[in-house]
Amino acid sequence: MNRLHASHLPRLVVLAAALVFALLPALASGKAHDNRGHHNRGYHHAKHHGHGHHGKDHGNGHHHGKGHGHGKEVRVMTRNLYLGADLGPAIGTESLQELAEANGNILNEVTANDFPTRAKGLAAEIREKRPDLVGLQEVALWRTAPPSIAPLQTGPSATTVRYDYLRELLAELNAGKGPDEYRVVVVQQEFDLEAPADENGEPGDGPAAQGIPDAEINGRLTMRDVILARTSGGVHTWNAQGANFKTLLAVPILGQPLTIARGWTSTDAQVRGSHPFHFVNTHLEAFQPEVRAAQAGELVAPGGPATSKLPVVLLGDLNSDDDTVTGADTLAYGVLLSAGLVERSTANPLSCCIDSSLIAEGAGGSVADFDHQVDHVMTADPGEVTLDSSAVTGLLPVNGFWDSDHAGLFSALRFAN
Repeated sequence: MNRLHASHLPRLVVLAAALVFALLPALASGKAHDNRGHHNRGYHHAKHHGHGHHGKDHGNGHHHGKGHGHGKEVRVMTRNLYLGADLGPAIGTESLQELAEANGNILNEVTANDFPTRAKGLAAEIREKRPDLVGLQEVALWRTAPPSIAPLQTGPSATTVRYDYLRELLAELNAGKGPDEYRVVVVQQEFDLEAPADENGEPGDGPAAQGIPDAEINGRLTMRDVILARTSGGVHTWNAQGANFKTLLAVPILGQPLTIARGWTSTDAQVRGSHPFHFVNTHLEAFQPEVRAAQAGELVAPGGPATSKLPVVLLGDLNSDDDTVTGADTLAYGVLLSAGLVERSTANPLSCCIDSSLIAEGAGGSVADFDHQVDHVMTADPGEVTLDSSAVTGLLPVNGFWDSDHAGLFSALRFAN
């Protein structure tokens, strides 16, 4: 859903503002930036000015903390896979015909963005960095069924798999002749949508009696967040969990509110005899900053998924930052900073985002589009978790595509004994 412009959305926030202000008593006002709107993402961002603070590294990607040279190194990565299309045109449609046309365009974009090819590049990024744990977002599952309006009334039901991003990425990651390199630790289902689509553009080939005379297929998108772990290298995980946030955004489909589920995954882990730690992967709301901030508050509330007796490492697509976005888009990151989390990743270069829903090379995206930061690696225990090195991956197209609209973010962390 990361390509829906805010003008399409009602600002539906229940108690979110109160939660934000409760959690941000000391949020400082941001400096002025050179703003411009980000294509279909529902927020504004600024050109990066090189402010280094709150534990960020804006230099060469290396930050040596007090623990450097001591303890155990743990390698982590966050990777948004990009669901493959701009869902914005389907939001706010008022007729079945409009919805079917918009959904047909969505399915065509997904095909054009060719995840089987992109999975090769994504797998190459991961294999090169060899992270012990990987947090994945927008791990889409696309399914189809014969055209019907029933799922709009009773819920998604399509079962014919067209693209399973998790299965295809794992196949590329584990394509060698030896044992599998990566395994799934936990999968959390997020939003799940199905509706009729006019994918082929042919008129009159759908069920006219249902009011969708041009829709020859149903398309279903199930979104998931996933944690992967290396199968070798002394990576041990336990206590895997996942859930949806309580504060969620609702968007209008055919005049009715549809709740967009987002959430988190977590696991406890130990890597090559490191201190045990708590690893959290999340994808915060993209299109409503107060909802996003409330979700960040849920992460760090007492007993929340980003709290633990163990050292905490939180990573993911936070859709927020302190100095490369402005206004309300800083709120969620501010909630995390106020709760004591600090950055453990580089912001040089920046990792977000291709400014086109079509990410084939030459389709409109540019390296210059990577001009702000929403992907982060953070810790709640900076005295025990320091940063050895950090790098951004996937900034150039390969195999004719950018691997995703986001770049990848990798950090080598040093855990005190």
